[in-house]
Amino acid sequence: MEKVTCGNNSNTNMTMQFRKATESDAARIWEIIQQAQAQMGRLNSEQWQNGYPAPANIASDIEHGYGYVLCSENCVIAYGAVIFDGEPAYEAIDGKWLSNGLYVVVHRLAVADEAKQRGVATEFMHRVEALSLEKGVYSFRVDTNFDNHYMIRMLSNLRFLYCGEVKYDQGLRLAYEKVLFKE
Repeated sequence: MEKVTCGNNSNTNMTMQFRKATESDAARIWEIIQQAQAQMGRLNSEQWQNGYPAPANIASDIEHGYGYVLCSENCVIAYGAVIFDGEPAYEAIDGKWLSNGLYVVVHRLAVADEAKQRGVATEFMHRVEALSLEKGVYSFRVDTNFDNHYMIRMLSNLRFLYCGEVKYDQGLRLAYEKVLFKE
């Protein structure tokens, strides 16, 4: 895939657009995923160091309508898979979820290097919460690797609660849930 460049806008008060990803976003999304993989590697994290996610995961997300992007000045600065269809691994949690109903889950959340440390991932999560409430879904679940300290800290700041562990082929993941309320 070709490299896509975006301006290095340091304006933290920019207007951001949250929308479904399209095929034309795939190259930029893949660039952001590779940046996140490299960062995790530099931090000696085990997450995303085994070829996952791959371009095929992103293409599948987009094809199924799961892929969402956060854009600044028409440039994609964050990506995540926003899934309302459930997560099979969550059925066998070693622990207990806070709720039993429908839920939204975010997988493959990544922020472009030039947009890090500006609250972009938090904004992405807030946009998912709003989308979930619009759809009448009041539970938000996420899992992450035990050594993804950035994600764990963000989930805590967003008031997600630790619920246990879920198992994937790549290993165990820490599972979190937040019950959403209409304001």
